[in-house]
Amino acid sequence: VQLQASGGGAVQPGGSLRLSCAASGSIFNPRAMAWYRQAPGKQRELVAHITDGDVRIYADSVKGRFTISRDNAKKTMYLQMNSLKPEDTATYICNLGDYTGLYYFPDFDSWGQGTLVTVSS
Repeated sequence: VQLQASGGGAVQPGGSLRLSCAASGSIFNPRAMAWYRQAPGKQRELVAHITDGDVRIYADSVKGRFTISRDNAKKTMYLQMNSLKPEDTATYICNLGDYTGLYYFPDFDSWGQGTLVTVSS
């Protein structure tokens, strides 16, 4: 399965963006999917993940502002980002993986290409 993220762009603080992660391949039923982000000079961080049971877990920094969702029929995952802040500026990357309880485990062979989000006035 290959992943392609899209929907990034430049937005002012307080604005919104909706990211999409489209998967290729005939079979699409991952146990879990996730959005990560990586800002210049910083480590990649987990932003949110969603399980096959529709459990959604968010990083504290985005809780209440971001919403993760998935549409298996369309083989696509989404990230609705509202009330964006300059510190949300990063390349956003999607991933397929697994989970145990509240913890997400990435598949290191399933990193998609990222999409750049820039929040600036």
